[in-house]
Amino acid sequence: MMENASVITRLTLSGLDGIARYRVTLFLLTLLCYCVIWLVNVTVVVTIIVDKNLHEPMYIFICNLCINGLYGTAGFYPKFLHDLLSSIHVISYYGCLLQSFVLSSSASADFSILALMAYDRYVAICRPLAYHSVMTKKRVFVYVFLAWLVPFFLLFLSTITTSSPVLCGSHIPKLYCVTWLISNLACSASLARVIIPAFIYTFYVGHVIFIVWSYIYVVKISHASKENMRKFMQTCLPHLLSLVIVTASLLFDLLYMRLGSKQLPQNAQNFLSMQIVLIPPIINPLIYGFVLTKIRKRAFNLCKCCVFKLQS
Repeated sequence: MMENASVITRLTLSGLDGIARYRVTLFLLTLLCYCVIWLVNVTVVVTIIVDKNLHEPMYIFICNLCINGLYGTAGFYPKFLHDLLSSIHVISYYGCLLQSFVLSSSASADFSILALMAYDRYVAICRPLAYHSVMTKKRVFVYVFLAWLVPFFLLFLSTITTSSPVLCGSHIPKLYCVTWLISNLACSASLARVIIPAFIYTFYVGHVIFIVWSYIYVVKISHASKENMRKFMQTCLPHLLSLVIVTASLLFDLLYMRLGSKQLPQNAQNFLSMQIVLIPPIINPLIYGFVLTKIRKRAFNLCKCCVFKLQS
């Protein structure tokens, strides 16, 4: 059995079993959804990059959040669209590890960037006189670099420890690959497969605690000033909404993987597993694009210029 297990190079994704009748409809809806994700995120990214007035720490962090949304969804939608048109839903073992790495590192980077946004708002509202000396261009660059590097490094370690030369299974009961499900296929247990994911979960729970604490402190400070309260309502509420959306989506997915009932219809299971790559990538740029006045006005002006050039 061990010899047979060692030659497993392809894994089966069972999430799309029994959808042959709706394959084309689901493909068109998914393609439309992916196009919307690209449209809203690229609009925010291009608006921030093109307009020099938006080259401020808060908008730079928002730009990176939207770029991360594109990065994360790129690990899911192309493969998913291909599977919708295929009768065989398989993925190579190393392709499965890569997909798991992309999705997990994207989710982790979300929390890193949201933590930076919380720190930025804390400094802007609680220490306004020191803001420009604290949030310098050099420091912002370092913060953004670390916000990408740390998740990539941690998830790379997790992926390396998850990979196993010997597998005792080839079935992934999901639409896409997840590190926890891949590790369950290994024939031999490993302490590293428990310690490293536990450290990563704890590390990012710490991010959430820091974000919540910082906003609680900001609210206390803001009550003493109408100007600070206005600034909090305008710039901090979108960040809090993003945090709630990302955290709820991720926790819901993690809890469902471990505690979910197999009695649920397959379509319901698919939706529950997709919401992490569906809701945050669409809602986040819409929140910032509509709520933050500067981005909204610049985006509309950019669209008008593009339409005018096309017409001329």
